[in-house]
Amino acid sequence: MERQDQHWKVSYIGIGSNLDDPIHQVNKAILNIQKIPKTCFIVTSSLYESSPMGPSNQPNYINAVVAILTLLEPHDLLRELQRIEIQQKRIRSTEKWGPRTIDIDLLIFSNEEINDESLILPHPGIQHRNFVLAPLVEIAPDLVVKGLENVVDLLNKLQDSEVKLIN
Repeated sequence: MERQDQHWKVSYIGIGSNLDDPIHQVNKAILNIQKIPKTCFIVTSSLYESSPMGPSNQPNYINAVVAILTLLEPHDLLRELQRIEIQQKRIRSTEKWGPRTIDIDLLIFSNEEINDESLILPHPGIQHRNFVLAPLVEIAPDLVVKGLENVVDLLNKLQDSEVKLIN
């Protein structure tokens, strides 16, 4: 039985790829996110290129952020995003921040804070990731990350970190 008190919640999702035609992988993930049940797609950012966060002996990443409205609960949305990663042949290795065909992260879910074994919201380290903040600034410049500050201010603090707009 469905809950009667469900409300639409805005969520921001980060997407990145540096393997197997990264632009195609990011665009495919965006299309797959648009098919998630009980979800309305709002907007996608442009695509951005950034240096890898982890080992430097890997290709640059292509990144984007999408905004959606969803009736799903945060953990249910996370499961949908992980299902898309599996469809796109994401292989989880033990190497932290290694290369990948697709990486889809639930960044912000409404104004909720969660910290459990499967999900931390807002996404940890968001304030240190220019490849997340630049696309967020593009699509939601007034967004305030709960417990931090406005995304524009967060990005301005990373001025020495560069991302390149590619479209």
